[in-house]
Amino acid sequence: MLTEGQMSEAAQQPGHALGPPRVMGLDIGDRRVGIAITDALGIAQPLLTLGRTHLRKEMRDIARLVRKHNVTQIVAGDPLYASGDISPQAKKAQAFAQAIADELQLPIHLQTESHTSAAAEELLDRRGFSRGPERKAILDQYAAVVILQDWLDAQRPDAPQPDAHLGGNLPAENHS
Repeated sequence: MLTEGQMSEAAQQPGHALGPPRVMGLDIGDRRVGIAITDALGIAQPLLTLGRTHLRKEMRDIARLVRKHNVTQIVAGDPLYASGDISPQAKKAQAFAQAIADELQLPIHLQTESHTSAAAEELLDRRGFSRGPERKAILDQYAAVVILQDWLDAQRPDAPQPDAHLGGNLPAENHS
């Protein structure tokens, strides 16, 4: 079994991957970014919450997590209006997702998110998390879980495909 230091060292070695390829999910907010990641079975799990400070630092932190967990794709929540129109928060999330795509040269998929916070609240309630100030950071992680799992479910061959004009699973533009 590798220690945390050995895992970090191994993850920095060129061509070295730890475990199976993973997909990362992001719930992008103004103050925090909730992060989820697929486990070895391909199921979304909460990972952590990053506080928003400076874009450069956020990119470095996400890049480190991508390397550490062998992430090959990222799914970002896209908070469109119910009509499918772009909301002000969706513009911010899309810009952040594009910055990640440009920085990391990884495929970024936008997943329309609606009611993810309510679904995350329900998950936390079912898992017995008490309500309090520390719950907000956990809520962001679970919102990322909902976003990621919704995208994963939509990738199954038997999943119904959403209409593109309604948001659907739209890949972010990649200018690589």
